[in-house]
This record gives sequence, structure tokens and C-alpha cells, in this order.
Amino acid sequence: MGVVTKRSSMTYFSDGSDHYSHRVRIVLAEKGVTVDLLDINPNNKPEELADLNPYNSLPTLLDRDLVLYESKVMMEYLDERFPHPPLLPVYPVARAQSRLWLHRIEREWSPLVDTLVSEEGKKADKARKELRESIIGVAPIFTDRPFFMSDEFSLVDCCVLPILWRLPHFGIELPEKQIKPLIDYMERSFDREGFLESLSEAEKEMR
Repeated sequence: MGVVTKRSSMTYFSDGSDHYSHRVRIVLAEKGVTVDLLDINPNNKPEELADLNPYNSLPTLLDRDLVLYESKVMMEYLDERFPHPPLLPVYPVARAQSRLWLHRIEREWSPLVDTLVSEEGKKADKARKELRESIIGVAPIFTDRPFFMSDEFSLVDCCVLPILWRLPHFGIELPEKQIKPLIDYMERSFDREGFLESLSEAEKEMR
């Protein structure tokens, strides 16, 4: 039988250096979704993007007639649309806790990353120090469980790992001996097939 290559119904407009774009790429890779991945330069966006997305922002996910332009909404949509492997817990309490962690990462870590991307000098130094301290602060949670507050790889990991991957790029060094469980988690996760597949060319150069 000849192999028929079918064009994907899904197109993903992604910024190869952006951690919000990266988190969705991890979900796509973990699920093994066939997708047309467009690596977009944020300073030179295609006109098509402005027609699809009222904010003309990256990332943007197009699935047939559906257009999504918020990374957490995309992640949950992909998890529901492609149930295997599940990336959110089945039970409502555990699911709510995962969503709360996603919210906390969004509130506490993502703005610091955004500052490091856009600012220099004192503002960047302050964000670098805060992010480093906050990451060191969560290190003990990996002593008991292999993933972020979970026994299974989840959407929370998909949000955390792009940030951890970028630490050397942001000039953040971690005290490896003091936080061995976190370092082990990073090494284990960065070796995952899905994670390796998710990396853009720009991200491969960050480490």
C-alpha cells in the first residue's frame, strides 16, 4: 500500500524563541499531533495572521474554522481534542489543582520571563533574581513526585519546562547541589522525546 500524506487540518503560528509558543509545541509533540508548524518572526508577521487573530499575536492555532490565540486555551483544547496521553488529571479536584498551578506560573513566573526578554539593566536584574529565588523555592516538591506536583507529565510541566530551558539564556545559574531533585527533573524532562521534538532552531541554541 502506498502511503498517502494527508495535509494537516491544523496550522500553528509559532515564535521560535517565545516560551508561550514553546509550551503549546510541547503539547503538540507529546500528543503526536500532525500540524503545519509555521516558525514566524514576530517582527515580520504574515498578513494572514492579522486576518485570523484580532490581536495579531503569537502563538495562534488554527484548526479548520477554529482560531485560538491564548496559549493556555490552546493547551486545554488540544488535551480535550486528542485525549491520549492525557495531560490533565481525570478527577475534578486534581484537575482544579493543576489549573491553579498553571494560573500561578502565569501570574508569578511568566511576567518575570517577559521582563527578561524585553528589558535590560536594573529591571532585568531584579526579574532575574526573583525568578531564580522562586525556582529554587519550588525545588523540594520534586523530592516526592517525578513531575510538577504530579506523578504524570502534565500541562503544568509544559508551562514550566520552557522557562527552565531558558535559564542559561537569561544568565540564571542554579545551585545544583542544593536543589538536586529539581536538576534531576530538568534532565529527565529535557530528555523526553516530546520535549526534544518541540524545540525550535532558536531554542536549541539557548543551551
